[in-house]
Amino acid sequence: MELKLLRAFIVLSEELHFGRAAQRLSIVQPALSMQIKSLEEEVGARLFDRDRHSVTLSETGKLFLPEARAVLHQSARALEIARTSGRGEIGCLRIAFVSSVLPDILPTMIRALHERFPRIELELKDMASLEQIRMLRAGQLDFGLVRLPIVAPDISTRIVLREPFVIAMPSDHELVKYPAVLPEHLASIPCYLLARRFAPGMYDELLAQLTESNVQLNIAAELGEFTTMLALVSAGLGLGIMPAGAARALPPNVSARPLVLGGHEVALGLAWTELDTPVKNTLYALMNELFP
Repeated sequence: MELKLLRAFIVLSEELHFGRAAQRLSIVQPALSMQIKSLEEEVGARLFDRDRHSVTLSETGKLFLPEARAVLHQSARALEIARTSGRGEIGCLRIAFVSSVLPDILPTMIRALHERFPRIELELKDMASLEQIRMLRAGQLDFGLVRLPIVAPDISTRIVLREPFVIAMPSDHELVKYPAVLPEHLASIPCYLLARRFAPGMYDELLAQLTESNVQLNIAAELGEFTTMLALVSAGLGLGIMPAGAARALPPNVSARPLVLGGHEVALGLAWTELDTPVKNTLYALMNELFP
């Protein structure tokens, strides 16, 4: 059944006058009459009662009218959804992130996406960088917010944020008096690191920078969470080496100082396999705008 026939039927049912209905439809009256005749033949019933003086809906027409309106409404909605999807303004994105993006990057992204593209839904997962890479390869994620660098030729990345390392320490520690911590200050102090399996690139670059400074780090433990690291630091069991973003919410008795590494910084990046859908391109363009 052609939608134009339903549209002609609805307009005529509202006007109950062939001349006015034809004018609204921007067609000539004989063409409207042919369309109504074709629709009645397809339906197999008379939709209008008409004589020389009046046009009224038949009983069948009265029952058919709300259904015809529903079909036109649904077709218009389907068309609108398809067009919106083609512009990348509707859909679902599966995004994973390392926990240290929670204070700034993630809320900024979510807020901007919700304000500009409220019909894009997000599935968010807190996940270590290497697990994100595995799920990206398996097609189970659309994007990841990962610790860089990563060694994965099949994964594309772009830097979102660079930040320095800091040293988290008890507020009564002797190093608190320094505005920044030098590598040599760490030589004999037990230190906690994020375990290599969670961010191997960041881990290797940090140790390489310390080696260049002729410092052999006293690693007390390698941990899976910065929150655990801060709890151990708060208990006075050692110092924590972490990106600045991970030290934004310190326990009351913990302070942080920059670690001087000759300008070396750790990077957070957006990771993906393919920008093969409009909605993926929407997020990619938005991240480029928010974090140039």
